[in-house]
Amino acid sequence: MTTAGPPVKGRATRQRAAVAACLQEVDEFRSAQELHDMLKHKGDSVGLTTVYRTLQSLADAGEVDVLRTADGESVYRRCSTDDHHHHLVCRTCGKAVEVEGPAVEKWAEAIAAEHGYVNVAHTVEIFGTCADCAAA
Repeated sequence: MTTAGPPVKGRATRQRAAVAACLQEVDEFRSAQELHDMLKHKGDSVGLTTVYRTLQSLADAGEVDVLRTADGESVYRRCSTDDHHHHLVCRTCGKAVEVEGPAVEKWAEAIAAEHGYVNVAHTVEIFGTCADCAAA
C-alpha cells in the first residue's frame, strides 16, 4: 500500500495522499475512475467519491491540469509547471504536451478589451494526432 506523496490541500488523510501519489506515477491524463482502479490494483482502499473530491481540491489549488474529453469526461494530470500554459493532446493515445502560447495570450487580452472585459481567464486545449500515432 502506497501513501507517500506530495502534500494535498485540505485535511491530510491516507486516502488523499494515496490519490496524490498515484497522480505522480502517471504522465498522461487519467479519469477519476482510472485513478480509482489503479489505487484498487495497488491495494489502496480509497472510495471513488474521495478520488473525485481530492482531484477537485487539487484542481482548485492549481496542482493538477484538468481536460474535458470529447465525451465530456474530466481527466486529470499533475501540472509540471506552475506557469500558465496550454496543452496539445493526442486524440489517439492521450499524450499531452504543455505549451506556452504568447499569441493566444495577446489574442485573449485583445478580445476581452475590445468588449470591455477585465480580469479575464481562459483555457485553450488543442486536440490532434501526435507524430507517433500518425505514423502508425
